[in-house]
Amino acid sequence: MNFLTAARTRSSAASLHNSGGGYRRPSRAIVTRRTFLRFRSDPPISRDNNVTCSLSSNGFCNKGSDVRKPKNLVPSALENSAGAIPATPSSGDENRRLAVVGWSATTLLLAVGNRVLQKLALVPMKNYPFFLAQVNGIVYVGVYFSVLLMRYRAGLTTGEMLAIPKWPFVAIGVLEAFSVVSGMYAGAMLPGPAIPLLYQTFLVWQLVFSSLLLERRYSLNQIIGCLFVGAGVVVAVTSGASHTRMLAGIGILWPALMVASSAFQAGASIVKESIFVDAAAHLKGKSLDTFVVNAFGSGFQVLFMLLFLPILANLEGLSITGLPSYFKDGTACFLNLGGNSIGCNGAPLLPALYIASNILFNISILNLLRVSDAIIASLAARSAVPIAIYVLSLPLPFLPQGVTLSPLFHLGSMILVLGLILYNLPKPR
Repeated sequence: MNFLTAARTRSSAASLHNSGGGYRRPSRAIVTRRTFLRFRSDPPISRDNNVTCSLSSNGFCNKGSDVRKPKNLVPSALENSAGAIPATPSSGDENRRLAVVGWSATTLLLAVGNRVLQKLALVPMKNYPFFLAQVNGIVYVGVYFSVLLMRYRAGLTTGEMLAIPKWPFVAIGVLEAFSVVSGMYAGAMLPGPAIPLLYQTFLVWQLVFSSLLLERRYSLNQIIGCLFVGAGVVVAVTSGASHTRMLAGIGILWPALMVASSAFQAGASIVKESIFVDAAAHLKGKSLDTFVVNAFGSGFQVLFMLLFLPILANLEGLSITGLPSYFKDGTACFLNLGGNSIGCNGAPLLPALYIASNILFNISILNLLRVSDAIIASLAARSAVPIAIYVLSLPLPFLPQGVTLSPLFHLGSMILVLGLILYNLPKPR
């Protein structure tokens, strides 16, 4: 699944995710009765304004800034990326803007491909969504830890980075395991255009969770933008006559599962941001390697998916003793081999392309988080929504029938996009 973030917490000392307008600067996460995550304020600010980009360093761009932010509302993405430009911008500022544009474009393209390929991959794997989710997670772990090992040997990942507290990764693992599994099951049953549309409730969940758990404050246009996003989803999915609307005959379960998937992912994104912020104190201003977050987060995700096997088996109508047969048939379908592969046309190419695009998307969006902030990353990924909806409505390989979109569906999509724009408008100065 795609994992998108909309809360903003970038530490300037660690190339994290805050810029512009202002908010209460967070630092080390601790648990209190009042909030799930609370942070100390005013960590030390790095004086290193250099920006270096290289493929070997997972640019992967490392940068710092020396801008102290007033404590008021959470900034918008447009203000973060273009507002408050000094009279004589430094080369570091220019390089940062170029990095933001480059990674934003890359994230947008991968977000579209990821959403389209997810639906296509679930055509042959419709009866084995949990198997596909498990394979996806195992590939994540293998790739991310292999790259992390190479980077550690090259000196790009330090022992200090690997020694950061692991309890936040446990929380990420639980939340992302629920997100991936619920998203896979829902995606197998929902029409293509409904998947990216329903997942946009992520932004609403992000605002709610960050307000309650991180005690953030949001501007009026951001609150109205979130309301527009929710209204757009409702208008789009309920459009048309009762027998012609997109979700006719599907029931409430599968749309609700997709919305729940976005909620779990929103919670995981807040914990991820707290890891980056907390790392600033542990690493004394150094930037935490994104592959540390990817690798350990994916490792705990796979672990908890295995622990959830008895529950998932029950949902599949299987006993524990029937799981080996399920995985055997799922493997045959994934590889499109043997007599159990009937109806698995498109495998293994489509599932493999989806897994590859998912890995590339996660690397891209975490690097966009490093050079900008979480709301810019969210905006880049959410901009893929209308494109993905349009592509998924067309006749595609293994989905030749396409989907007819009603005028009200287009209206709902426009309301949703308007909400995204409102959310990211700069605050009046």
